[in-house]
Amino acid sequence: MKFDVLTLFPEMFSPLKQSILGKAEEKGLINIKLINIRDFSKDKHKKVDDTPYGGGAGMVMRPDVVYDACDSVKEDNAKIIYLSPQGKKLNQQKVEELANEQHLILICGHYEGIDQRVLDELEVEEISIGDYVLTGGELPAMVLIDSVSRYIEGVITKESIEEESFSNNLLEYPQYTRPEEFMGRKVPEVLLSGHHENIRKWRYKKQLEITKQKRPDLL
Repeated sequence: MKFDVLTLFPEMFSPLKQSILGKAEEKGLINIKLINIRDFSKDKHKKVDDTPYGGGAGMVMRPDVVYDACDSVKEDNAKIIYLSPQGKKLNQQKVEELANEQHLILICGHYEGIDQRVLDELEVEEISIGDYVLTGGELPAMVLIDSVSRYIEGVITKESIEEESFSNNLLEYPQYTRPEEFMGRKVPEVLLSGHHENIRKWRYKKQLEITKQKRPDLL
């Protein structure tokens, strides 16, 4: 999976080089490339924004700069996504759908947003990570990359994906490890029994109970 990220602040993406995603990139399972939108400014001061037509607060990112940045990496199979609070909310179904793509171009907006004309010209899909507003699209882009990368074959084990929250519209069952007793609280006996079918049934029952309690809307 190839991720091209168009951003004004590439230094914000250093966390993606750590942990599971860092190892996945080392193995060649994913490829994350950061494109500094400012590099495509024709202004001698590398300015990428201007005042909005019609007035109003803040600045708007210029369409020509964003277009040139995107055009520098665009391929025929690329899907272009603009991280925006106006977009369709990211959920597990969308994550799995995006994981089937070969090339994602993620546009991170800033200031008051991006000139609408370039979004229309590029036929972008707008995606939001929640009903709130952030200072830019960098954090949402990292969330999308992390969530999608987990479904790329080889990044994590197939068993982990199948049993985690939202994989079957249920939240995950509770997890336990050593020691067997902690501050008077013991590990459930069934998990110590070695009886795989009973453990499976217990876990499924717990998934139902937890989902009903915390997210009944998923049932």
